[in-house]
Amino acid sequence: MTVREATRAEHAAVMELLQAYMDELWQRPFPPGPLDPGTLTGKLVLVAEEDGQVAGAAFGDVAVPDRPAHLNFVYVWPGRRGEGIGRELVRAFVAAAAAAGAAHVVLDVDTTNQTAHALWRRLGFVEFARRLVAPLPALAERLEPRAGATFGSAHVQTDDLGRVEQAMRTFVPRLGRSAGTAIVPPRSGWIGVFDELCGREPELLRRLARELSDRFGVAIAIGVEAGQVVRYVIFDRGRMVDEYLSVPDFHGPLPPGDVIALGANPTLLARLTGADPARVRAFARTGASPAELPPAEELVGQIGELLGLSGAELAYEQAVELPGVLRIER
Repeated sequence: MTVREATRAEHAAVMELLQAYMDELWQRPFPPGPLDPGTLTGKLVLVAEEDGQVAGAAFGDVAVPDRPAHLNFVYVWPGRRGEGIGRELVRAFVAAAAAAGAAHVVLDVDTTNQTAHALWRRLGFVEFARRLVAPLPALAERLEPRAGATFGSAHVQTDDLGRVEQAMRTFVPRLGRSAGTAIVPPRSGWIGVFDELCGREPELLRRLARELSDRFGVAIAIGVEAGQVVRYVIFDRGRMVDEYLSVPDFHGPLPPGDVIALGANPTLLARLTGADPARVRAFARTGASPAELPPAEELVGQIGELLGLSGAELAYEQAVELPGVLRIER
């Protein structure tokens, strides 16, 4: 077996190998296009040849100034695998790249091609980037502005209003410029916190709930996103222990396991909040779309009520008007 640079006459055999590769191993979520006649132009093209027959090929870019060499393609006919032909093709490409002054070799491998992943890892390749793809119609739909308001609140399982006020005065300024905070005095063992900034930024609301949980034990961030879905996140001693999203795929497709994980956990809720598991199952349901569930502002109120929270359906502007509320102006 001889590995050498291909002649122009052998380029047709290399293109046959490329077509065979696409027929056998193509795993991307879109079909391959027709072969480009100029695919091999400017590339280093190597063949593994024996008795006038091409058993495998590799090609790529080795002489690109100030950039790594790029190994575009390596393929061996199925009947000749296991003989070390692919390794010899890569060895020849690496030698050419080193002679051209390259310090690194990069290549692309489909995410689902685990056999190739294992091979390249054994040779010392490591992942440094990912290429992502999305269907255009679905992407365009998700980029459309979502109608409806985003609002939320945090609730902490304590009766110590003074310590909660102190925590809010200390922590909220670290998150950004908030117009103010409304703290609802203890009801059913919970103190409600409605902050103008965190209420409209779900990620900041989660950070606020985690901070409260660090200090007091159990805390919940709960709210409505884009006027269409309800989310709550529960923390216990600073650690997230449960998350619910009424439409798990609302922000984009998820693996089936992640969809299941975003459903309510009646047993955990019963332990942490005293909620009736049967009522949790009845109210904290998930759907494939918002249309399958009650309106989000209604649903968040129902879930808040079954968890014993006060005012989960309210935005900051409404909470500040509640009787007895403690207001922190900024």
